[in-house]
Amino acid sequence: MKKIIKIILAVAILAIFIWTIIFLYQKSKDKPVVFETESPTITNIVKKTVATGSVVPRKEIEIKPQVSGIIQEIYVEAGQMIRKGDKIARVQIIPNMINLNNAETRVERAKLNLADTKIVYDRQKSLFDQKVIPEAEFQKAAISYNDAKLELNSAENNLDLIKEGATKRGGNQSNTIVRSTIDGMILDIPIKEGNSVIESNTFNAGTTVATIADMGEMIFLGTVDETEVGKIELGMKLKLSIGAIDNEVFDAELEYISPKGVEANGAIQFEIKAKVNLKDSQFVRAGYSANADIVLDKRDSVLALDESLIMFQNDSAFVEVEIKEQEYEKRWIETGLSDGINIEILSGITKDNKIKVVEKMEEKEEKKEE
Repeated sequence: MKKIIKIILAVAILAIFIWTIIFLYQKSKDKPVVFETESPTITNIVKKTVATGSVVPRKEIEIKPQVSGIIQEIYVEAGQMIRKGDKIARVQIIPNMINLNNAETRVERAKLNLADTKIVYDRQKSLFDQKVIPEAEFQKAAISYNDAKLELNSAENNLDLIKEGATKRGGNQSNTIVRSTIDGMILDIPIKEGNSVIESNTFNAGTTVATIADMGEMIFLGTVDETEVGKIELGMKLKLSIGAIDNEVFDAELEYISPKGVEANGAIQFEIKAKVNLKDSQFVRAGYSANADIVLDKRDSVLALDESLIMFQNDSAFVEVEIKEQEYEKRWIETGLSDGINIEILSGITKDNKIKVVEKMEEKEEKKEE
C-alpha cells in the first residue's frame, strides 16, 4: 500500500513538473505580431490657418464734451439707437473764478467806455446839426460810439459763455449740450450724472461721455502668427466662428494685413482685419470673441492617406503595402497637400492598396483596457 502511495505521489510531482515546464515555455514564446491595415480614400483636403480675435464695429467713436464741468443730465442709455445731432448729455459749467472775474471786469469797463463815448457822440451830433463842425469829425465820434457798443456786446457774450456756455444771440445753440456726431447704437456710457468731465483740447483727450458705433458694419479684428502671415493675402475668404453664437458660421473677406508685427507671449503676431458679411436678420454684439479659418490651399476629391501611416527616409516618403496576409513590402510614394491629418497621394499607391498600420493591434487593446 505504501508503495502505491509513493508511486502516485511521484507521478503527481512529475506531472506538475512537466506542466510547469510547458507553461513557462509557452509564456516565453512571443505572440505573433498582427498589424491592422488601412486603405487610401477619396476626400477633400483643405489647408488652413486659424486667427483668433474678436468682432468689432468698423466705425466706433468716442463722444467728448466741448466744455469742462459736471454732468447735469443724461438723455440716453446704452443699447439705444441714436441719430446724428441727438442730445446725449448736458454739462453744467463750473467757471474758473479768475476768468469769471476778468470777464465781469471787462463788461464794466465796456459800459463805462460806452457811456463816455455816448456823451461825446451826443455833443458832436448837436454841433454837427448846427453845422459848427465838419462831417468828418462827427463820423469819428459815431465810429467810436459804435465800437463801444460792439465791445460791450462782445464782453457780455464772453461773460455768458464763461457762466452758461451759451450766448443770448445763440438761442438753442450751446456747447454745454453733448450731441452725437454719427448715426448708430450707443455701446457704453461710462459716466453718470454728477461726474466731472474735461473738455477735449490740444493737451487733453477729454472725458468720454459715450461710445457710439454703426452696428450694421462689423469687422473681424484678429492676429496671425509670423509663420503664417506670409501665406495669406488680401481678398482671401474666411470662415468665422463666434463663440457666443452656436451652429453659425459667418463669411468674411480679408481686407487688411498689418505691415508690422507685435510681440505677444514670446511670439510675433500680425494684426489682420476682415469684413464680416452679415445677413439682414443677424445681429452681432460688439466684442464677441471669434476664430477665423483662413483657407491657404484646397484640393477637391483627391486620393489621400492618414499622414501617420507614412514613413520618411531622407527626403523621400514610403509606406508598407500588404502583398499577402500579414506580409508587406516597402513602396515609395509622392505626396502633395497636407492638412495635418490627411495628406494627398500623387503616385505610388492606389485606392485598393492596403497600408500597414505601424501600431500593433495588441497595443491598441492594452490601451483600451487601461
